[in-house]
Amino acid sequence: MKIVVIGGTGLIGSKTVAILRQGGHNVFAASPNTGVNTITGEGLKEAMAGTQVVIDLSNSPSFESKAVLEFFETSGRNLLAAEAAAGARHHVALSIVGTDRTPDNGYFRAKVAQENLVKASGIPYTIIRSTQFFEFLNGIAASSTEGSTVRLSPGMFQPIAADDVAAITADVALAPPRNGTVEIAGPERVPFNEMVAHYLKAIGDPRAVVSDPEARYFGGRVEERSLVPLGEARRGSIDFNEWLRRSKAKT
Repeated sequence: MKIVVIGGTGLIGSKTVAILRQGGHNVFAASPNTGVNTITGEGLKEAMAGTQVVIDLSNSPSFESKAVLEFFETSGRNLLAAEAAAGARHHVALSIVGTDRTPDNGYFRAKVAQENLVKASGIPYTIIRSTQFFEFLNGIAASSTEGSTVRLSPGMFQPIAADDVAAITADVALAPPRNGTVEIAGPERVPFNEMVAHYLKAIGDPRAVVSDPEARYFGGRVEERSLVPLGEARRGSIDFNEWLRRSKAKT
């Protein structure tokens, strides 16, 4: 089976590509570095030739609200048009848990727009909504730091390891299209501020984490369950301690 992975050289993409290739599939890791640009359309027709499944793991280079919306709308339209012309049979898109519950977060609004394009395309699809990745805990702490203090919401948080995201994405891509959404999350649900405090302590970072219900998460307000699945979700198997052990082993 030929599978094209858009964003195939990124964090989740490279892991997903490796899993699918190990399964014997013909996988093309598509990115601007490999001659495929979903914004300009460069290389899309050639990449899609003979493709059965497309996995969209693309991400905007800018998180500014207008720029990220333009990225996902332009990229989505170009990609889906090329897929339709090639007769692709399954479109898989990676999105975020809670996108439709945090309207004041510009990035989340852009992901909703991307999801809507997929649903309206006529191509059989599966949308995977994931919670945040453990790998981004450091960046979250940095974006929420004032001096030596990190201010974060006490809302619930259920991060997932990138290895689990990739494994589930590969599994979903090989299954029949759901024409619906699958939510995925990590095995542990804890308050946002407590998870980041635990992480910083584990890596020897002296910053203090303060619980602040008014703290924003990339511009959006976090309610108690904004960032976690409300219903059924597939859970990853890698908990925080195991993820940390693996991360330290790589450094």
